[in-house]
Amino acid sequence: MEQVSARLASLSTSATLAMSQKSGELKAQGVDIINLSVGEPDFFTPDHIKAAAKKAIDENFSFYSPVPGYMDLRKAIVDKLKNENGLDYTVDQIIVSNGAKQSVCNTLLSIINPGDEVIVPAPYWVSYVEMVKLAEGTNVIIPAGIDQDFKITPAQLEAAITPRTRALMLCSPSNPTGSVYSREEFEALVEVLVKHPNIIVLSDEIYEHINYVGKHVSIAQFPELKERVVIINGVSKAYAMTGWRIGFIAAPLWIAKATNKLQGQYTSGASSIAQKAAKEAFAGDQRCVEEMRQAFMRRRDLICRLCREIPGVQLSVPEGAFYIFPDVSSYFGKSTGERTVKNAADLAMYLLEVAHVATVDGDSFGAPECIRLSYATSDENLTEAMRRITEALAQLK
Repeated sequence: MEQVSARLASLSTSATLAMSQKSGELKAQGVDIINLSVGEPDFFTPDHIKAAAKKAIDENFSFYSPVPGYMDLRKAIVDKLKNENGLDYTVDQIIVSNGAKQSVCNTLLSIINPGDEVIVPAPYWVSYVEMVKLAEGTNVIIPAGIDQDFKITPAQLEAAITPRTRALMLCSPSNPTGSVYSREEFEALVEVLVKHPNIIVLSDEIYEHINYVGKHVSIAQFPELKERVVIINGVSKAYAMTGWRIGFIAAPLWIAKATNKLQGQYTSGASSIAQKAAKEAFAGDQRCVEEMRQAFMRRRDLICRLCREIPGVQLSVPEGAFYIFPDVSSYFGKSTGERTVKNAADLAMYLLEVAHVATVDGDSFGAPECIRLSYATSDENLTEAMRRITEALAQLK
């Protein structure tokens, strides 16, 4: 009898991966698809980082790595946090994992008991709520619409907290919206959180360096909260290393020890070669990071300009990451005569099949009025994609 566990049955399929797969299938059939659904840089990993990996192979780093990560990589992360963020951590507080995604999941599985509540601002990255389910926690969603730049207010946070609240998920710069919390906005949230000492903050900072408004601000920089913050970061976005699968947490020692214990039982240490590449990413030449950031900022300006020209689309200009998250609800209920667009999922499929542009509907991000478009592709692709989208939307009456 085929019967999966209740744990697995409770989970949803990743919408971003599902759309990427669907667009890949059409592409394999010869359809000219422009894929704006993928959340990864289109750049190649910088040469000096690849050289470090080749050197590691030649030096026979082919054995199991330590569960929390190689000591030199963890020291490089400690130095990065000190030099870039002004934060003091010890090596024992750093746990390296198979991507930032595992780092988030490790943390939730280590601190959440059945029935514990996790506050998740919406829009949210698709996997947050599924990971909370996996940990048998309860998601408490705070909606933050385009009218508030997709960022929660202190009043909303206070109203969502109950005696069962165990954690708060934050992501700045944000996937899917590109919104960035300012120091003043974080300060106002911290004033609420200090009154509730049992709440752990998971601060997803994977888009830290893709920031268009100034120096990155981490909520861990507020000393009154630092001992309750788990920073999640990695090399995927800033260094164009999505496939290398290296993420980390910087956490209070007791949480670091807990995630190390958990990881030791189900994946053990991350790839030895990828870790040596990641060490070079953090400790080596950083000019590549700024070059990619400038390219993303140019692309953001391009796609936002083109998006504003489409009637009925509302746009909050992103301050980081490489996504736009427009409100397209004005097109719901419209029809070409042959098909009617009822919601964002319908619209995303319409754009895929008619415009041949892959996007992701906002339902899985907790914002059913929106769609997500990644601008991590060439200027030429973005210009053509937006031309196709504009023409396809104009057919809806």
